Amino acid sequence: MPPIASTVRRTTLLLTGLVLLTACGGSGSTTAAKSGGGAGYPVTLKNCGRTVTVDAAPQHAVSLDQGSTEILLSLGLADRIAATSTWTDPVMKGLEKDEAEVPRIAENRPSSEKVLDQEPDFVSASFESTLGKGGVAPREQFEDLGVPTYVSPSDCTAKDNSGSGDGSRTDPLTMDSVYTEVRELSQVFGVPERGDALVHRLEARIGEATEGMDASGTTMLYWFANAEAPYLAGCCGAPGIITEALGAKNVFDDTHEEWPQINWETVADRDPDVLVIGDLTRKSQTAESAAKKIEFLESNPATRNMDAVRHKRYILLSGQAMNPSVRTVEGVERVAAGLRSFGLAG
Repeated sequence: MPPIASTVRRTTLLLTGLVLLTACGGSGSTTAAKSGGGAGYPVTLKNCGRTVTVDAAPQHAVSLDQGSTEILLSLGLADRIAATSTWTDPVMKGLEKDEAEVPRIAENRPSSEKVLDQEPDFVSASFESTLGKGGVAPREQFEDLGVPTYVSPSDCTAKDNSGSGDGSRTDPLTMDSVYTEVRELSQVFGVPERGDALVHRLEARIGEATEGMDASGTTMLYWFANAEAPYLAGCCGAPGIITEALGAKNVFDDTHEEWPQINWETVADRDPDVLVIGDLTRKSQTAESAAKKIEFLESNPATRNMDAVRHKRYILLSGQAMNPSVRTVEGVERVAAGLRSFGLAG
């Protein structure tokens, strides 16, 4: 995800984590019996190059990114989330009541100590950087305490995160990675039937939004954040899913970087038909809100004469809809509706 810290663990926190995992580890019979999912455990998954084993259905999970949290909330698991963090937007429509029940320990990334204070029995994240060097803590630090960790497959499938940016992809992302995440998390929590049902609903929504859609010949640009050095979508992340579903073209589909920073003169030269704008509520970058982005576009000498700006062809999306998540479906729906309203799609 475009820009959104490991600390030394206290001895008491180490002991707390070990006591917690001793209580719910091993065969996991006590916790699994409480959740009614004992027959399906242990659950073992291959996840972003690691083997993750969960001995019992988590009862006190910490989800470290909004996308991961919204999947768990969509699976009806609010009562099993101890805490969440790192939000860019208001919660997805329909999940407000459940989200209000979950403590938010940080708007951005919390310290590892704050996470361990929750005594988690499972930690999930949407991005490898969240559970990597420079993030909350490397996965090994949680796993050494016996706390299983999980990272969204969409952030590591055909993707290289070893550089200093937001990574680059060798192949285009598809919704299959998001569906895998939904199904694997539902399996971890002992509610696989809920995962299947959620995937079917998401598939149906995309089918309905794109039925008869033909946006061939329409060019688009996706702007996530930052006015001085804007983060714009490359070919193959979540915006690529949206663009491909609608048959349109991303003017920066010639870069495989997830969110390259591109100067405004280059943007103006490519002059897309439509600007898809992230409407974020966080405050870590400049021009986070759509209002600030539009104000910039209409006043900046390099952008104010672009065709999309002169004709106000703006489509507003949440930040989460521009990241690989269940909200990407919302992105397909809103961009499809926007293109139709501009007369740029059948």
